[in-house]
Amino acid sequence: MVSAALVRTVIGIIGNVISFGLFFSPAPTFYRIIKKKSVEEFKPDPYIATVLNCAFWVFYGLPFVHPHSVLVVTINGVGLVFEFVYLTIFYIYATNKGRRKVLFLLGSEALFFAAVALITLLVLHGTHERSLVVGVLCDIFNIMMYVSPLTVLVSNGIGALSGLIQLILYACYCSYNNGENNGDGDDSVSIIVVKGKIELV
Repeated sequence: MVSAALVRTVIGIIGNVISFGLFFSPAPTFYRIIKKKSVEEFKPDPYIATVLNCAFWVFYGLPFVHPHSVLVVTINGVGLVFEFVYLTIFYIYATNKGRRKVLFLLGSEALFFAAVALITLLVLHGTHERSLVVGVLCDIFNIMMYVSPLTVLVSNGIGALSGLIQLILYACYCSYNNGENNGDGDDSVSIIVVKGKIELV
């Protein structure tokens, strides 16, 4: 009869293989960044969020937090290395503003992680309490990791709303202009696009 421990190990290995694919998936993006020597419009948010997620899962898998979690530590340790490589590439080819953002967010994450680690080790006693608290934090940061790519929707959403408002104003202006124009003179209006924004000329 198959033991529960064996099933757990097999499922854990399968999960690690899938997770490795997840961590490796941004590689083509960073190959493109290296090739073009520019981060273009890419944002570091998903990779910074993944650093925090992997760091907490590595901490969670340590023997004094949640024993017998070798698979958790190994795959998230690999993920942590991948993310630092990605962020290093991003930092090299980013603008000064982008570099400052990366350093600030990584520094903030390091301070937060250190604070949580100290509180966990000094205040919480026993692996049950530690694994419960750290496990909940891991789940929260895991959700943040998957949600972080959606930050691009904020700027795109604002741009779409701005474009919609401009189109409505243009439609209103055209209606007003047609009502006032008696056919004498040229009151035509042209539309041009400047840096993604619609302008009337």
